[in-house]
Amino acid sequence: MSSALTPKSHLTTGTSQDFYPQRTRNMHCVIQKAEVLDGAHLMQILWHDGAESLYPAVWLRDNCQCPDCYLDSAKARKLLFEALDVNIGIKGLTYDKKKVHITWPNEHYSEFEAEWLKKRCFSQKAREKMQREMFLPECQYWGSELQLPTLDFEDVLRNNEHAFKWLFSLKKVGIVRLTGASDKRGEILKLGKRIGFLYLTFYGHTWQVQDKIDANNVAYTTGKLSFHTDYPALHHPPGVQLLHCIKQTVTGGDTEIVDGFNICLRLKEKNPQAFQILSSTFVDFTDIGVDYCDFSVQSKHKIIELDDKGEVVRINFNNATRDTIFDVPVERVQPFYAALKDFVDLMNCKEYKFTFKMNPGDVITFDNWRLLHGRCSYEAGTEISRHLEGAYADWDVVMSRLRILKQSVENKI
Repeated sequence: MSSALTPKSHLTTGTSQDFYPQRTRNMHCVIQKAEVLDGAHLMQILWHDGAESLYPAVWLRDNCQCPDCYLDSAKARKLLFEALDVNIGIKGLTYDKKKVHITWPNEHYSEFEAEWLKKRCFSQKAREKMQREMFLPECQYWGSELQLPTLDFEDVLRNNEHAFKWLFSLKKVGIVRLTGASDKRGEILKLGKRIGFLYLTFYGHTWQVQDKIDANNVAYTTGKLSFHTDYPALHHPPGVQLLHCIKQTVTGGDTEIVDGFNICLRLKEKNPQAFQILSSTFVDFTDIGVDYCDFSVQSKHKIIELDDKGEVVRINFNNATRDTIFDVPVERVQPFYAALKDFVDLMNCKEYKFTFKMNPGDVITFDNWRLLHGRCSYEAGTEISRHLEGAYADWDVVMSRLRILKQSVENKI
C-alpha cells in the first residue's frame, strides 16, 4: 500500500493520456557496444541512450530463444533445467545495433533482440518499470468525496477501449459502475464472458440477493449489512465482485462502500498497535450450509494481509462468518477486539464512506480484496421489493483480460 493519499478519484471516461502509459521508445534500444565481463560469466551492453545493462551468462543461456530451447507457439521454455550448466560462460559474442549473437562452449548458438534485452534489464529502475507494466499497481485512494467511475454497459461489451477503461479503473480506483443493463437476470454472465469466465463458488455461478425464508446467508435478508468483504471463509477469497440491480426498493437498501486500503493507511497513522495486531493475528472464518451443493468451509486469515514489503494487499473481514472459534492465547483476545473496533469505527466515519443507491439496470463491479461494502436495511413486503444478481471473478482472470485489452488499444495509438 502506497504511503501517499490521493484525495479524489476523477474517472468517468477519461482521456487517452489518462489511461495509456507511453510505449517503449525504440530509440532507447539501440546497442552501442556489447562485451563479456567477469571471466565470461557476464555480458555488458552500453546503449545508445547512455544506459548500461548487465546480463548473467546463466540467465542468457536459460532464456535462449531458439526453437530447440523455446516453444514460441506456447511462449514457454523447452530447455530443461536439468540440462542447464549453472556455471556456464560465454564462448563468443558479436553484436550489431539491434541484436547480440552468443556462442556457447558446446557450440550452441543464441540470438537476442535489443528491445527484448532492454525490457529485461536487471537495474532497479528497469525492473520497477517492468513490474508496473505487468501488474499496474497504481492505486487511487478515496473517501466520501468519491466520484464514482461510470461507463455504459453496452459500450463495455462491444468496444475494447471502453472495456479497457472499465478494468483499468477497477484496478486503480477499486470500483466502477456500469449503467444501461436490462432489468433481467443474466447480464453479469455477459460481463463474465467479456473478461473470460466467472468464479464458481458454493453459491453458484451467479446468485440472487433478495429476501428469502430461512436464508442461508445474511445478505438474503432485509436487515442492515455492516461493512465486509465477501467470502473470507475461503482460503482464496474471490478478487472481484459484480452486482446487477434488477429491482430496487423505494425506501432503504442503499449501498455503502469504503476504501479498505485507505482505512488501513489511516489506522496505521492513528493506532499503529491496532494495525500490527490486525496484520499479524490469524482469524478463523466459517461458512456452512446448502446452496449450489452442501458445504462446510473453514479458513484462517489475517484481517489485514500484507506482502513481503509490508504493503496491504487484501482485507479479509466479514463479521457474519467470523467463527466463534478463535485460535489465540486468552491474553490476546481483548486486545484483538479493541483493535478491530478501532478499524470498524474508522470505516464508519462519514469522511471515509460513500453511500449511493443502485437503480435497476446498474451493475457495480468492485475489488473484493480492497473495498468493504454494506447495505442499509429495508422493509420486507408481501412480494420481493429488492433484487440483485451477483457473481465473482478471479483477479488473475481480470488482469489477464486487462493486459490483453491494454495491448489492443495501445496498438491503435
